[in-house]
Amino acid sequence: MAEFSRQYCKIKDPGFPWDFDIEIEADTIPLGHYKPMICEGFGFTAISKEQDGTIMLYFPDWEYTGIEEKAHWIEYNTFIKQQLNKFL
Repeated sequence: MAEFSRQYCKIKDPGFPWDFDIEIEADTIPLGHYKPMICEGFGFTAISKEQDGTIMLYFPDWEYTGIEEKAHWIEYNTFIKQQLNKFL
């Protein structure tokens, strides 16, 4: 079943019911750890909290077909600002 974050729904489809809040989930993650969590809307598959408390989102590159995994982490606040600029 697809899950969508509160942040995605707020930006992209305000009337759509959300399943989880990125910031609330991040509050439950110990520093230096991550939690597998999928947001179908934004496309990330994990949330992490750096040692300094920075929230990061993990995005796999589904189009990549090489031997090595190609993916990237994006800082949450930067990503949300980009999405706001893109969709609003």
